[in-house]
Amino acid sequence: MSQSATQRNFTIEDALGELSSRLTAMNPKSSLRQLRAEAHMPGGNTRTLLYYTPFPIAFAHGEGCRLWDVDGHDYLDLVGEQSAAIFGHSDPRILDILQKVGREGLNLGGPNQYEARLAEVVCNRFPSMEQVRFCNSGTEANLFALSTARAFTGRSKIMAFSGGYHGGLLTFPNGPGPLNVPIPTVLASFNDVSQTHDLLERNAADLAAVIVEPMMGGAGCLPPAQEFLTMLRHSCNRNSIVLIYDEVMTSRLGPSGMQGRLGIQPDLTTLGKYIGGGMNFGAFGGRRDLMERYDPRRPDHWIHAGTFNNNVLTMAAGTLGLTEIFTPEAAVTLNESGDRLRAMLNDAASKRNLPVTVTGIGSLMNIHFARPPIATPTDLAKTRSALKSLLHLDFLLNGIYIARRGFIALSLPIGTDDLAYAVSTFEAFLDRWAELILDEA
Repeated sequence: MSQSATQRNFTIEDALGELSSRLTAMNPKSSLRQLRAEAHMPGGNTRTLLYYTPFPIAFAHGEGCRLWDVDGHDYLDLVGEQSAAIFGHSDPRILDILQKVGREGLNLGGPNQYEARLAEVVCNRFPSMEQVRFCNSGTEANLFALSTARAFTGRSKIMAFSGGYHGGLLTFPNGPGPLNVPIPTVLASFNDVSQTHDLLERNAADLAAVIVEPMMGGAGCLPPAQEFLTMLRHSCNRNSIVLIYDEVMTSRLGPSGMQGRLGIQPDLTTLGKYIGGGMNFGAFGGRRDLMERYDPRRPDHWIHAGTFNNNVLTMAAGTLGLTEIFTPEAAVTLNESGDRLRAMLNDAASKRNLPVTVTGIGSLMNIHFARPPIATPTDLAKTRSALKSLLHLDFLLNGIYIARRGFIALSLPIGTDDLAYAVSTFEAFLDRWAELILDEA
């Protein structure tokens, strides 16, 4: 700890200023890149989530579970491209298949030899998906799933959950986001069985779908209560409402995603992120009677277009990734590693009696500056984001890249030594800033 950090009047603003100054001095090329980018992009940015002060560190390349920035520093990558980079960076097997299909032609303009195989692999992996259609992102997948439910039921409204995130056009931080698609939405409270049940029953006649992440990701890796998701399944069955599991992130939490862990089958499932082998990818699928309406042989079929829905890079890389790299056995191993890491981080905070809790399941987790229990976004409403900013800057200066919001996603190349370094760095952070954490949390 710096001498100034021991002074009684040393504030969180002082700490953030100190670390920001050090980061700025160490990263002149990232700073210059940000200034130049601001001329042509609002905020110098085209992905809001990646912006932070004093400026985002810009990366030059990655290998395995490590990243190198434009100023030459290297980092243990615990962001994992917001859970998409489960294979790490530049896996040689994926690079080989991309080079192979690239030489065969990138844009063939018709069916290819990879898409049907990937569809078979996805449907076998997630048994609730009797049939599947591909698209280009998790955002697209959720939009198509909701449109499918609305068209099938003839109803207009959907139910979502406060704090939920289902893509850039389906955000619900404190009510519907200003850029959301204009779908009438009833907002319920995640993990609140009684409130959600009552709200669902009152609106049942107008509800086409309920969309839920079976672990809230963007809200802070909040695990579900089994009785909550069981209630949703029973209520949707009783009222002929389409239950949609957004498993864009959570599908990595078991061989068959969270639905496999829970033993609850949704009517539709949406996928994205890593399923495409690191390429742009989205998918939606489920019950045959819902999905068969996309069969172009039907006179009443629904049109689902998209130039890159079956692009050869994604189809080939996705098939290889699911069959040879992120196998069901690898899913179990990776998530066991995540459970161990989360337990060690929580143990470090508990031993110091600090108000720090790490939530999550398996390989996805989030560090919060609050004492347990943490089950809903409301439980996090009063936590200080400044402490997460402090953690983020401290970790960057010690060679670890996590998300500004405290989010961590493990990738397959991360080893035992990497996890040990993450724990020791976290313990040092807690010791260095214990007084501020107690004052601010």
